[in-house]
Amino acid sequence: MFIVLVIFTFLYTGIITRLGWIQVIGTHSFSPHNVDLVERAVAQRREKLVLDTGRGMIYDRKGVPLTGEEQTGLAIFPLVRYSLGESEKIGKLGHILGVTEAEARLLLLNVKHAGFWKDKNGKIVPLREDQAQQIRELNIAGIVPLPVTTRYPKDGVAHHVIGYIGQNAKLIQDKYQEDLDAGVLRTTSKVGVAGLERAFQPFLAGVGEKSVSYFVDGRGNPLNGLDVRLNQTENSFYPLTLVSTIDAGIQKQLEAAFDSSPVDKGAAVVLDIKTRDVLAMVSRPDFDPSKLNTSPDTWKNRAIKQAVPGSVFKIVVAAAALEEGIVKPEDHFTCHGQLGKYGFSCWKKEGHGDITFEQAFEQSCNITFAEIAKKIGPEKLQLYATKMGLNQQIGWEKMPFYKLGKFQQLDGEDKGRVFAHNVPNRDEGILIQTGIGQRDVQLTPLQAANMAAIIADDGKKQKVRIVQSINYRNGTTFYRFEDRPLDGVDISPATARTLRFFMGGVVDHGTATMLQGLPWQAAGKSGTAQTVVQGEAKNNQWFVGFVPRESPRYAIAVLAEEQPTSGVNQAIKLFGSFVTNLAQEEKAAAAARHEAGR
Repeated sequence: MFIVLVIFTFLYTGIITRLGWIQVIGTHSFSPHNVDLVERAVAQRREKLVLDTGRGMIYDRKGVPLTGEEQTGLAIFPLVRYSLGESEKIGKLGHILGVTEAEARLLLLNVKHAGFWKDKNGKIVPLREDQAQQIRELNIAGIVPLPVTTRYPKDGVAHHVIGYIGQNAKLIQDKYQEDLDAGVLRTTSKVGVAGLERAFQPFLAGVGEKSVSYFVDGRGNPLNGLDVRLNQTENSFYPLTLVSTIDAGIQKQLEAAFDSSPVDKGAAVVLDIKTRDVLAMVSRPDFDPSKLNTSPDTWKNRAIKQAVPGSVFKIVVAAAALEEGIVKPEDHFTCHGQLGKYGFSCWKKEGHGDITFEQAFEQSCNITFAEIAKKIGPEKLQLYATKMGLNQQIGWEKMPFYKLGKFQQLDGEDKGRVFAHNVPNRDEGILIQTGIGQRDVQLTPLQAANMAAIIADDGKKQKVRIVQSINYRNGTTFYRFEDRPLDGVDISPATARTLRFFMGGVVDHGTATMLQGLPWQAAGKSGTAQTVVQGEAKNNQWFVGFVPRESPRYAIAVLAEEQPTSGVNQAIKLFGSFVTNLAQEEKAAAAARHEAGR
């Protein structure tokens, strides 16, 4: 018994010592994870309604908010249940909100946690100023109009460009250890996980959220004597904001064109040819950034991810052949539909017969381009891929950039490639497959759009921007992103002009004649790449071009992935519908400006 008593004495002493350590010494830094027990205890009894995350906002090029804007919403707290006996006030509240007294009472009765009045789609119902004032005059405890900013509104656009925020302890430990050590971030903090939210996390982080909070007992009832408290940090300079290059109007039109088409998987990019600014960028399937249970297949931005390009790569082959003087536009080739070896064939089974190089480009003749690729050789193909902005990341980057080392605007951008590593690229079979954009060739829709912009701009190259500037909260500029050179020598203006002529012929009497009759004359190159998805043959359908043809302003690339092996090229069709809507919208806007100026 004595031994047992001694053992229990030691155990109790250990427990008391441990509890003393936790309660007195390790209160604010418990365990190796430095958990603040006081804060956690308070958090268990605190109900919080976030009015603004405190992160910097992201705007389009004209100042249109892309990450939501402040509006007045009806905040409802659980203590409203004590006001349900005031029938007259509840009836007036229902009248202001446009519902019956019974509906208003049912709404308030079911409130268990603080939140805002929302419609059936889960969107916060905005209040007009007169509605907000009338509700304030009712003076119902637990009901108050408050300014709120929804980070990702239900009707938002450019989800893949913006990305989303979420809790990611591993990302914080791997990338923001310095901020973690300084107490700026915690492992539970929300940080940018994808898109601009991730790329610009150090700038968008902000100085603290704006929220209202109150305290409850174990049953969730409000604790008397502890009023609702407003928590916010006032700073005229922070958080910083981003002014992107996105044009919200063009972005909406491109998304509408995608969503009205049968294309479930793919991407599209619209560039300003002169500035190389991204005006619109769409990826499908889409995702809801307000929900964090997103799968990688939906939030991955396919506009900056590589895919097999097919005949779009023939632009590179043509550029090399013209620039090196290997082939002239009027040179003749013969296509019988089959090369006669490697099982290589043309898409047109009966062949194109006698055909010039110019016609071969317009008709996308595989046999002709296989012969030309053999003459060019692998080194020149690699060289001209670089000249056309391929084989590299083309998004704006700089090193060093503040304390970030190498900084890139486009998070997760792929480089693309011509030949896979350790592949015998001099092998004739590999070379001819490469010449028609198959085998190991990969490029991104962003690179494809930029290639069209290079051709339309007489061969000039530069990095692509998706953010114009970082601004202080008061609107003054923190940093403006300047033009940056793109690696590699330019193609000559003469070659660019010939390629523009070739691409016009594709629309006039080639593989994209369905684009004839658009409000703006188009020029471009179609592509169909063979892929296999779960053992089934599919096609990646492309169209890359620019409009208007005579005075190019927009470079556009469209990719429709995993399409049937027969039927219309959906990428061409989508390109046409988008350009039509864009041209009509610009015409209507010009007419409105003219009318306003009269």
